[in-house]
Amino acid sequence: MKFAGIDYVIFVLYGLTIVGIAFWVTRKKDKTSEDYFLAGKSLPWWAIGASLIAANISAEQFIGMSGSGFAIGLAIASYEWMAAITLLIVGKFFLPVFMEKKLYTIPEFVEKRYSENLKTILAVFWIGLYIFVNLTSVLYLGATALDTIMGSGDGSIMVACVIGLAAFAALYSLWGGLGAVAWTDVVQVSLLVIGGLITTFIALSHVSPDGSIIEGFRTILEKAPQKFSMILDKGEIITPDGKDAYWDLPGLAVLIGGMWVANLYYWGFNQYIIQRTLAAKSLKESQRGIAFAAFLKLLIPLIVVVPGIVAFVLNSGPDGMVTVDSLDPSFINAEGNIINDNAAPWLISNFIPVGLKGLVLAALSAAIVSSLASMVNSTATIFTMDIYKPYFNRKASESRLVSIGRVSGFVALVIAVILAPQLGNLGQVFQYIQEYTGVVSPGILAVFMLGLFWKKTTNKAAIWGALLSIPIALFFKVGPKGWAEHPVFVELPFMHQMMWTWILTMLIMIVISYVEGRGADHEKGIILTPNLFKTGKAFNTSALIICIILAFLYIIFW
Repeated sequence: MKFAGIDYVIFVLYGLTIVGIAFWVTRKKDKTSEDYFLAGKSLPWWAIGASLIAANISAEQFIGMSGSGFAIGLAIASYEWMAAITLLIVGKFFLPVFMEKKLYTIPEFVEKRYSENLKTILAVFWIGLYIFVNLTSVLYLGATALDTIMGSGDGSIMVACVIGLAAFAALYSLWGGLGAVAWTDVVQVSLLVIGGLITTFIALSHVSPDGSIIEGFRTILEKAPQKFSMILDKGEIITPDGKDAYWDLPGLAVLIGGMWVANLYYWGFNQYIIQRTLAAKSLKESQRGIAFAAFLKLLIPLIVVVPGIVAFVLNSGPDGMVTVDSLDPSFINAEGNIINDNAAPWLISNFIPVGLKGLVLAALSAAIVSSLASMVNSTATIFTMDIYKPYFNRKASESRLVSIGRVSGFVALVIAVILAPQLGNLGQVFQYIQEYTGVVSPGILAVFMLGLFWKKTTNKAAIWGALLSIPIALFFKVGPKGWAEHPVFVELPFMHQMMWTWILTMLIMIVISYVEGRGADHEKGIILTPNLFKTGKAFNTSALIICIILAFLYIIFW
């Protein structure tokens, strides 16, 4: 069921609408650096919440997490549901400090708490991460999905899709900055939620005996009950490619273990996520935006995980298992391996009717383009404010800073466009990204957590902690693969690897800080007071409701 003329019309209208909104809201000609990088610090709570989700939800979730839903099931939703709790923690304990220090970037916090040298090291690291991992993987995944839905799925239009997505994101984000990104995100997140729900409901109606959504959900519960276990034991779920899902989601670690390392790092200290909260009118407005995003997070698994489970059921044999023989041929690559991440594109291509297909594709594109725009803007912000201004032109004019931001964002996109087609098939891409980001995230998290909440942490301890965390993480990741028989090494799921790396890094930093500072507070230690962490009634009520809903969900699907 290929694209029809009406689908292309809907898709083009979506593109024109986004670009039109972006240019309208940022029509002011003479932009200051605050206008460009922080939207003039004018964002209301609903724009912040919508922009947080739009920046977060991309092909990584729409395609990668649906693929993990196909392979693992609802357990992968812990990334979304536990993120709701993480957002509340960020809003209550991290944001007050960031807003008080009037930050443009997360590396800027490192300079104010530690030193300019460490800030520069981390700024260069983040620029590299955004270009070579985030931008590149989002472009690749998005282009692969569009190739499957709009083309023949053989990669014939993938390069054109990579260039098209990058050009679309560049068209408005490079001109308008964060303001253009954040305000268009309100439309983008509405579209991705509506389009995602359409895909889910149509998929459930196809698996249902009578075509109803409720019966469809009951059917997938009956035919694939193993896919609705949130806390996994060893051997409980073996994925279609023969991997034990426990190694991706090791039991209680999703509640009290390594997932906290991934989530706190991502939501608390990730520039392209936290930047829109720094652009709020006030701290209270920013916290309300975070609470709104937390509510939206509860909905996301219905959009990105359930379709993957439906695809599994539709491709399973009489015994309820997926095999090479029962699968649609599009799930098998040239080497004969199962492509889990083909779940969402396969559903859209085969079951979404003409007319709605254009809307669903627009929703997928909205998820991809909004994330690309956020990453480009944040890469430009870090380069301009943390590299260019302090090292190349301390007296740069406001217009010069905006120009450098546009140029650096464009260069980042060009590099990503060149690299994206080289990625090839990565299996479960969502899990792949989590694992390799997990090599660096524990050390960064240790630097920030001790910097925020322990006044004795020294600059030397932070530098050594950031540097030594990498070999510690590689010891856990690389060691068992090369020397599994050696008694020194122990094979652990990557979430456990992250937790141990984080703990050991903090212990190293604590020891170095005591040796260097002899137990005294560091001169740049942050003074925390109870009043700093007071939150309003709206935030507190929202937090309570979210916690109750999450407890209910985990009790049902334990």
